[in-house]
Amino acid sequence: MSVLNPSLPVREQMEALIRAKQLEICKGLETLDTKKFKADEWTRGNNGGGGKSMVLQDGETFEKAGVNISVVHGPLPHAAIEKMKNDHKDIKVDQNGEVTFFACGLSMVIHPINPHAPTMHLNYRYFEILNNDGSVQTWWFGGGADLTPSYLYIDDAKHFHKLHKDALDPFGLELYPEFKIWCDNYFKITHRNETRGVGGIFYDDFNKIDAQKCLEMSESCLNAMLPSYLPLIAKRKDMPFTEKEKEWQQIRRGRYVEFNLVYDRGTKFGLQTPNSRIESILMSMPKTATWLYNHEPEEGSREAELLKVTRNPINWV
Repeated sequence: MSVLNPSLPVREQMEALIRAKQLEICKGLETLDTKKFKADEWTRGNNGGGGKSMVLQDGETFEKAGVNISVVHGPLPHAAIEKMKNDHKDIKVDQNGEVTFFACGLSMVIHPINPHAPTMHLNYRYFEILNNDGSVQTWWFGGGADLTPSYLYIDDAKHFHKLHKDALDPFGLELYPEFKIWCDNYFKITHRNETRGVGGIFYDDFNKIDAQKCLEMSESCLNAMLPSYLPLIAKRKDMPFTEKEKEWQQIRRGRYVEFNLVYDRGTKFGLQTPNSRIESILMSMPKTATWLYNHEPEEGSREAELLKVTRNPINWV
């Protein structure tokens, strides 16, 4: 059942959606672990909003799992304004060169213990630039979900992509192909010439359709999270693994860290925003990772099989 109420402003509906989905997702993940998520509520200074981080660490299935929501507002830093003007040239600043923003979103990263169980990332967000009188000057949505396995299971990748295609198709059959390519391009670790994983969907600065429809699209994609991911974890979490396979997982986690710190726009925006919650911004980091000098897997190995698809993304559905 939808939690959306079109009679309310989009920002209120989006906030209600992410609060409901945070609880639903945490309960779903807890069915596959013996530990429970712990809540950590936080506030941003100068009445700038806040959020709630839900974190599970050192479980039997999940080494680290975080599901975070934030609802923040206030003056936008000048550096952020200049970057946003590249995509939103219609942003109008006041006499002091400032604008006010409102942003809310849900972001999560799940790092399982078993190297055969894939890491998964999700983020859906809504952003407004406001006029001095509080009216909305411009708005956009962003989001997506992507799968980052250490070992390639083709059926898993197909399942994940199909459910996200199904979530998008009611809003336009052109969206999944567009967002799939966008995901492959965005989650590319350029200095490695690799994508972070096997992709999924991604979009940003999106306002091509009506705001209410964009909101409904975000809800549809959020609804795909549990059915696209939980069956994969249930299938892989108890598989036997070797020390070599665990080491490969650590190496792939190192790639995850490289992307998040060097390229991720959300991480950069959060770190540049005054009074931001650093622990929540860096929640996506794995508990453990490693870097080996000049490491390249043997040709024909399972590890090389994964690298092949990260270096040459393919269509899964």
